[in-house]
Amino acid sequence: MRRIQQGLQGLVILCLMTACGGAALSPSSGGDEIGFINQTNHSDEELRAIWKAAQQNIAQQVDLNPLQRSLYPGTLPHTLPGDSRALSIQPHQIAVQAEPDISSSKLFAETGTERADPTGLIACPVPCNVRYAAAFSFYQHPYTQYAASWEFQGNNFYQIIQYEFENHILNTLGYDMMWR
Repeated sequence: MRRIQQGLQGLVILCLMTACGGAALSPSSGGDEIGFINQTNHSDEELRAIWKAAQQNIAQQVDLNPLQRSLYPGTLPHTLPGDSRALSIQPHQIAVQAEPDISSSKLFAETGTERADPTGLIACPVPCNVRYAAAFSFYQHPYTQYAASWEFQGNNFYQIIQYEFENHILNTLGYDMMWR
């Protein structure tokens, strides 16, 4: 039961994770070669499938404020119709890698938040709007990092990485990423 609660807490934090976005990524930046710099325990095919799911989600609907809604209950969704341009956006050497989780003792000392190890969180560096998240992405030199404990947590890994891939796509398309 505790594992399920941690998983659910992690998914809530998922909404906070891309407050860690970086500089803009142009469609041609990050290298000309399409694909990933895969430093995960998952195959390139799995990452491509997750990218495709992210493309399809954006093509169906664009949700621009999940972070705002998680921080301010009662905030209305800012959703737009799908953007079919997402289907043409390809990953250009996006590094994807795990980062060791912050320890529960360090998390408590720094934030007062109690979580059992593994915490499912990693430090989110400047210019993040949050200190810790399940994952984050930067766009100028494209990469995504995630808490290592999510690597084999069922569908959670896929959901976390898909959300981050959606952010890479939305950023490339020029959307306002303030509340993503």
